[in-house]
Amino acid sequence: MAGEEQRGRWSLRGKTALVTGGTKGIGHGIVEELAGFGAIIHTCARDEAHLNECLSDWKKKGFQVTGSVCDASSWTEREKLMQTVSTLFDAKLSILINNVGAIR
Repeated sequence: MAGEEQRGRWSLRGKTALVTGGTKGIGHGIVEELAGFGAIIHTCARDEAHLNECLSDWKKKGFQVTGSVCDASSWTEREKLMQTVSTLFDAKLSILINNVGAIR
């Protein structure tokens, strides 16, 4: 997470973010950094159990993170994700991190 000196220089308080693929690897790190700077985040992942585990951990840290199950390779699920995010953030998205990884 960002150091205290850096945290004092700027803030993301009040900003909203969507981080796709936010439960593992780089995506997980991005969620933690943005949340550490005060952003309100929604993330998505295919694995519901792991998503819920991450959401629980973030809640314990005091982070404002919500999540939903989404297979970003599905057009229908991407549409549903965007409807969810639009509703959660009153149609105001400040930051988009497209971190989904796919193997085909």
